[in-house]
Amino acid sequence: MLAFLFSQFIGLVRGILVARTFGASIELDAFLAANQVSETLFNLIAGGALGSAFIPTFTGLLAKDERIGAWKLASSIANLVTLIMSLLALLAFFFAPQIVRYGLAPGFVKDPQVMALTVSMLRIQLISAVFFGLGGLIVGILNSHQVFLIPALTPAMYQLGIIFGTLVLAPGMGIHGLAWGAVIGAAAYLLIQIPTLLKQKGRYDLTLGFSNPDVRNVIFLMGPRLLGVAIVQLNFWVNIALGSQMDPGSLVGLRYGFSLMLMAQAAIAQSVAIAAMPTFSAQHALGQVDAMRASLAASLRGVILMALPASVGLMMLRVPLVSALYQRNKFDGHDVQLVAWALLWYAAGLVGHAIMEILTRAFYAQHDTKTPVIIGTVAMGLNVIFSFVFSKLFEQIGWLPLGGLALANSFATALEAAALFIFMRRRLNGIEGSHIARGLVRCGGAALGMAIGLWFWIQATSGMNRWIIALGGVALGALVYFGGTLLFKVPEVQMMIGMVARRLHRSPTL
Repeated sequence: MLAFLFSQFIGLVRGILVARTFGASIELDAFLAANQVSETLFNLIAGGALGSAFIPTFTGLLAKDERIGAWKLASSIANLVTLIMSLLALLAFFFAPQIVRYGLAPGFVKDPQVMALTVSMLRIQLISAVFFGLGGLIVGILNSHQVFLIPALTPAMYQLGIIFGTLVLAPGMGIHGLAWGAVIGAAAYLLIQIPTLLKQKGRYDLTLGFSNPDVRNVIFLMGPRLLGVAIVQLNFWVNIALGSQMDPGSLVGLRYGFSLMLMAQAAIAQSVAIAAMPTFSAQHALGQVDAMRASLAASLRGVILMALPASVGLMMLRVPLVSALYQRNKFDGHDVQLVAWALLWYAAGLVGHAIMEILTRAFYAQHDTKTPVIIGTVAMGLNVIFSFVFSKLFEQIGWLPLGGLALANSFATALEAAALFIFMRRRLNGIEGSHIARGLVRCGGAALGMAIGLWFWIQATSGMNRWIIALGGVALGALVYFGGTLLFKVPEVQMMIGMVARRLHRSPTL
């Protein structure tokens, strides 16, 4: 979690520097749209799809002490990923104008310069898809060996590359420097893992492994998840397509608002989910249903405990927070309102995102990619429909329509999380539901007190320095929430206090 927090902090610095340099400009809109293509390729092949299929199979082989078979599987998948990602990147390079015009950002067609800029940056960033593909596989290998620190730091390497592009390349190359910085960051994402990978003393084979049953099993498991990831990416493409037809800077507002929510989600839920998945996989492989049920319930209660105050804090403090972080140079007050408005509606879905992250990993650990994909496909299909409906509704009532796109994401994610919970509960014959519900009610009461406290704080500090409002609000919110968890006797908080007290009691004295 600390490594994820560091990576998210570096990402925040990246966002500040990029916002200061380019503002919520149409050029940055073009960069963000172009970046989506390489991100889509990564997620389709080597991101969520491969990770959800590869890690359970690879971990299962390691748990059974079949190291030779495990590394043959890893070698074959690495070769396949490199080959497929290279071919897809090459196709996207040649058809880049058509991708932008008809699929990615049709709203840019009205400005030929913006259109050409998007195409050129798309082609540059396709190189990063290959680096991300192989790097994503290595993350799975290291996580299966219970190595989490270096893989958790890889996102920071990507962010550092973009920072390099902003500070060093952009002054001479403009927005294209940002695109080349993304490529440098993707290369660093891969290279930082190589030394740790070599320490695992695995064996590499130059084979595609089509005759290997484990390889076929991974490909089979990837099928449903691939469809699910495609639906999720389709939703992002729909948002970009709709956002490209809104006011300039809308794509920046959506991306920055989503990124702020995602920082909290990554630190809270992704760190727990990534650490828990190998445990879930081993428990399933060994038939330890009761142990998996207990681990899953504990993980869910933990992320709820942390996600609720993060959601409330982001919603209540959105304007001073965005202003304090980004408002300088080319990023003005209007840009602050765009990002804060998107953040309001994205943050409302933070708890749903956190719960979904844990539950999907539990399904993957059971070698079930079909159930979460079916649920996710339905949810993301609703997300696309909600995006059209809510954006039009917001526009009709005089609200910025980009908020409707953010609300659609949060609403669909909440429905998806609820459906996943119901199906997993049936699968495990319960997930200690009453225990989780009691924790949710108690944390919810503490979060309500936090919201009331922050409302009074914002009213009392109106007109003060934005940093005082934001940082003071964070401190006050944390204090009120912690006090509320003590008042409502949340077990996890009492357990943490007991652990700290025991550590202090056992500390050697001089």
